[in-house]
Amino acid sequence: MTTIFEELLDRFRDAQATVEDERLRDFTSSLCWSMPQRSLEPNVLKSSILLDRTTELSSPSFRPLAALVAKHRNELRWGQTYTPADFGQHFIDNYGWLEVFGTRGHFANDQMAGGLLILGPNIVYPDHHHVAEEIYIPLTGGTEWRKGESGFVPRAAGEVIHHPSNVNHAMRTGAEPLLALYLWRGGPLAARSTITGKAE
Repeated sequence: MTTIFEELLDRFRDAQATVEDERLRDFTSSLCWSMPQRSLEPNVLKSSILLDRTTELSSPSFRPLAALVAKHRNELRWGQTYTPADFGQHFIDNYGWLEVFGTRGHFANDQMAGGLLILGPNIVYPDHHHVAEEIYIPLTGGTEWRKGESGFVPRAAGEVIHHPSNVNHAMRTGAEPLLALYLWRGGPLAARSTITGKAE
């Protein structure tokens, strides 16, 4: 019988597979989807209340993943990198991530991390960078993204957003929350990002 966690990994794999992009295919070409499962205690965050809305907003190809995460949110181990001292309590209440696989996720992988990021409406995730190379795929549209010295640019659901190693990037949501799939490789997979901007 398939467990909720095995189904989570399957739907994560299926969601990213619907996106045709050379950078994404390069990222995942060496990834073995057969990973040992960890037994993790659930950790529920206040931001999980946003998952019902992000499921409604998700494009059809991503909705099976979004719906599964929303349905089983209380069985999953959600995390936060920051504290109220970094960006304030409002940010913390509207932010969280779920590592599906990686060095601390539901499945063990020392080479790559993959998971989901959630941000509430009208939130700025300030400029930050990290050694790991990163890909984001928004499952919902309407969020603006910034990289390097460029300004904020609206990104649609299903777009591939690539952040090379140690390049500053930021996100800004509008009236609706964001749910995004992410992949990390080529650096410490549990490292805290270096903050270079301030929450607005």
